[in-house]
Amino acid sequence: MGHTATLARYASKLRYEELPPDVVQIAKNSIADTFAIMAFGAALPWSRIIAGYATENGPGGKSRILGTGAAARPPAAAFANGAFAHAFEMDNLTKPNSGSHPGATVLSAALALAQDRGIGGRELLTAFVAGAEVMIRIGQATRHSNEKHGYHAPGTTGPFGAAAGASRLLALDAERTCNALGIAASTAAGILEFAKSGSGAMVKRLHLGRAGESGVLAASLAERGFTAPASALEGEFGFIKVFCREYDMDALTRGLGETYVSRTILTKRYACHITAHTAVDSAIALREQHHFGAQDVASMTIAGTERMLRVNNIARPKDLMMSQYSIPYCVALAMFHNPMDPSVFNDEAARDPRILDLAGRVKMFLAPPPDHQGDLTTTLTVQLKDGRTLSRRATHFKGTPDEPLAAEELRTKFLLVTKRFGAAKMSQLFDRIQNLEAEASLDWLGG
Repeated sequence: MGHTATLARYASKLRYEELPPDVVQIAKNSIADTFAIMAFGAALPWSRIIAGYATENGPGGKSRILGTGAAARPPAAAFANGAFAHAFEMDNLTKPNSGSHPGATVLSAALALAQDRGIGGRELLTAFVAGAEVMIRIGQATRHSNEKHGYHAPGTTGPFGAAAGASRLLALDAERTCNALGIAASTAAGILEFAKSGSGAMVKRLHLGRAGESGVLAASLAERGFTAPASALEGEFGFIKVFCREYDMDALTRGLGETYVSRTILTKRYACHITAHTAVDSAIALREQHHFGAQDVASMTIAGTERMLRVNNIARPKDLMMSQYSIPYCVALAMFHNPMDPSVFNDEAARDPRILDLAGRVKMFLAPPPDHQGDLTTTLTVQLKDGRTLSRRATHFKGTPDEPLAAEELRTKFLLVTKRFGAAKMSQLFDRIQNLEAEASLDWLGG
């Protein structure tokens, strides 16, 4: 049995009763966090474009387009919700980085089908874990080298997680789940040109929406008997070899059924690209410890990874979305504002000459070994105008598996992100998600 078939068999046979309690809790936390982010993302201008398209092209369905009050057919709802989740750089991913975003992709597909078919919370939790276990392993197998080709990694891994989760939700057998993964392989897409051109960054949000939509498509076609290569991942012209310059094929099934890679899921606290989080954490820590302000900073340097320099070293971003992708900008913003509040990332701040000036005085360079081995490790050095030099090295931040958010910290983020819907209503909804396994249906999960 090849890797694709082995993953399909695992996903199809996974049962809620087998899941360790901590993995179930991770799934609940990921679903709660992603719901809040989708509801927040729905109000953004680029999301309203997508919501309009989805409602026009998927009418008559029961799947909720979160944060809008509208409903649509499952593919359209998954498309919109996946894009909403990735609309403002807040959705969860993994550490070590696997180039996969479980919430935006797996939840968008599985929830859309669950609401359409009247399936309950226990099955949604199982489907989420199944999708995450498959997708994260695929991401680990890529060694993130798909981005060296110019692909946007979560747009390429996302269809697999969405397809695996959707297949498990629909209770497809191993053969049909394998077909769904094979179909997903032919929908993998997303390029990184938005990070280089300085324009058109809206398209980044599209990649996760299409991933969720692709998962619904793949599972729905497989349910009807549509077939695809059983070696879609490992074959000579399969996903791994076509998309990746380097890869670890054995990672596809290593530890499958024995270890849970869902435990690598992390939660973001800041509405910026994941590569900026350790440096932003350091900026806040240094500012609070040494009592200085942005006006006191002469210059800053950030030692980081090759990927950070290649993709996220954007000294003068041209719009809001590119500013969230820029490490220098995010660190500069953290000297002026509290980045835990997503509202501080706005068009006015993206044009603020003070923040842009400080971002222009941030220089990035490749950290020497062994520091550059950590995928999120950075060393921030701040040169103050009074002659002091302050430095902090960070390998993780609050929200990573090394230092997960406590239940109340997650609730605080949930209520902050969903504040436009009212604290009382959202507090009750958060509690209900934390008891998701008791829910017979999910039509109440709309926002």
